[in-house]
Amino acid sequence: MKILNKIATLFLMSLISISLVHAQTSRKDKKAAHAAEIKSMVEAQDYVFDANYVTPMRGISRSLNSPYDLVISKDTITAFLPYFGQAYQAPYNPTDGGIKFTTTKFSYNSKVGKKGDWTITIKPTDRSISNWRDVQTMTLSISTDGYASLQVISTNRDPISFNGTIEKRDHKK
Repeated sequence: MKILNKIATLFLMSLISISLVHAQTSRKDKKAAHAAEIKSMVEAQDYVFDANYVTPMRGISRSLNSPYDLVISKDTITAFLPYFGQAYQAPYNPTDGGIKFTTTKFSYNSKVGKKGDWTITIKPTDRSISNWRDVQTMTLSISTDGYASLQVISTNRDPISFNGTIEKRDHKK
């Protein structure tokens, strides 16, 4: 009877070991697949930065509950982000608060870091005040895991930073 208990225990231990090794391999495979997907989107300039946390230069950092994003494609940048901080010039239209614009005129520079992360610099070159507002530079730092931070530097406002994730762009919109 003792031998049967030992055999059953060994069998159970080997099953647990096999399932743990399989789970670790599956996690590694999923992580590698996710990193490859992020790399593909960033290199294709076809993704969305989904902001979920904001850090103004002055004031309190806070979570964002509404959907705010920066949509990147090869030919268009669309920003729909909030702004908290000091503005040195009021918007022409009071409902135009935040960082909201769509432009097809911009420079896009991407640098790959040593760990495979990216630093992307976007500079709108469209100087139409109704569309471009006052954004000078947007610097997007993206990790291989898909986490990202965005720093926005404006002419007439204090700098502001956002944290979030990189997501697939919805081509239906």
